[in-house]
Amino acid sequence: MSVPGAIASRLEERLVGRSGTVGVVGLGYVGLPLAVGFARAGFRVIGVDADPARRALLTAGTSPVEDVSTADLQPLVRSGRLAVHPTGEALGEADAIVICVPTPLGKSKEPDISFIVAAADAVAAILRPGQLVVLESTTYPGTTDEVLLPRFSRDGLRVGSEFFLAFSPERIDPGNRTWGLARIPKVVGGVTPACRRLAEALYGQIIERVVAVSSTQVAEMVKLFENTFRSVNIALVNELAIMCRRLGMPVWEVIGAAATKPFGFMPFQPGPGIGGHCLPSDPHYLSWRTRLAGYEAKFIAFADEINGGMPRYVVELVRDALNERERSVKGARILALGVAYKAGVGDIRDSPALEIIEMLVRLGGHVDYADPRVPHVTIGGHSLKAVPWEEADLGAYDVVLLLTAHAEFEPRRLVSEARLLVDTRNATGALGELPHVVRL
Repeated sequence: MSVPGAIASRLEERLVGRSGTVGVVGLGYVGLPLAVGFARAGFRVIGVDADPARRALLTAGTSPVEDVSTADLQPLVRSGRLAVHPTGEALGEADAIVICVPTPLGKSKEPDISFIVAAADAVAAILRPGQLVVLESTTYPGTTDEVLLPRFSRDGLRVGSEFFLAFSPERIDPGNRTWGLARIPKVVGGVTPACRRLAEALYGQIIERVVAVSSTQVAEMVKLFENTFRSVNIALVNELAIMCRRLGMPVWEVIGAAATKPFGFMPFQPGPGIGGHCLPSDPHYLSWRTRLAGYEAKFIAFADEINGGMPRYVVELVRDALNERERSVKGARILALGVAYKAGVGDIRDSPALEIIEMLVRLGGHVDYADPRVPHVTIGGHSLKAVPWEEADLGAYDVVLLLTAHAEFEPRRLVSEARLLVDTRNATGALGELPHVVRL
């Protein structure tokens, strides 16, 4: 069924026929895969990004994002199908505009939507009848209607008949080769039914399944609930790891056996802490919003306390493992394997590895690191260069600490060459219990 209204019908025709132009604001790990997806589907794409270094790479056809290959990006840039701009003036030509800017936390863990506000102001400056705007940046429920809608309606444009506004939460999982952009169902909520249906039409051109919900607030809440669910369950299994250690039993065996139950259980894995672009921040967006409504989100606070304490717990594991061998952290040579927040990526945002390394250094440890995806890193104000993994002499270190289970960190090499290994990811679990291996 087509969208009623002459303006909406013309826009729908351009979206479904893939003859329109799509603007993408923010060409990072969320925006660039979208821009490439739309360009490959036949749309002309206008990309906007404020970062000059990223723009230079993109203009040269080089992808700065691991989930987009340079081989896929380059022909789109060279053909003009995907053009990159520093500001939003060119967005006036777009039929649909997707906003994919960061939403970090402030110092007191309150939402910082300044990037959304700046992007919304840039779009408001060029907004005209016949445009669809979709916000993808993770934010608190109410942002689309309370922040974007007043800006876009300022000059008398009517939402749902002259311009169209929706929210669709990003669900990108960096490094996931199974669940890429096209295969991940896309949730959309519109300010009006016409807004929702046009957003469905847009994403339906590049996504296999689009899931419509009743409002922008519901769509905003979906994203926060998804990541709060993960954060709370990771906190539970992290606490289980602490309890199992106190009780003298292997947590990984407990989880593996529990996972054989075919109903009512979903396995999560403990680790050295949580990091990345979503888990450390998204639950706080939800707890902040509900606090304004007079309710304290207790599970979120508990989960944050447990997950935030895991780096210190890992340092205790290292300290205790060294103590058992009559060594102390002070003066010990330590090789940390992995500083990215998860395996298979080079993203260090909020990575617990950085905090762990900094604490070990403060305790007097001499810490090197190896990470094939992060050649340089700054920790505690000091710039460090990665030890080449292929050349690393594991036996020269008092302890090797596995923090990120990159595929390059081959388990058999770890257990055969390291004198003492602290494995926070159970990468060596299949090799059985070993006297010189300590697992989380």
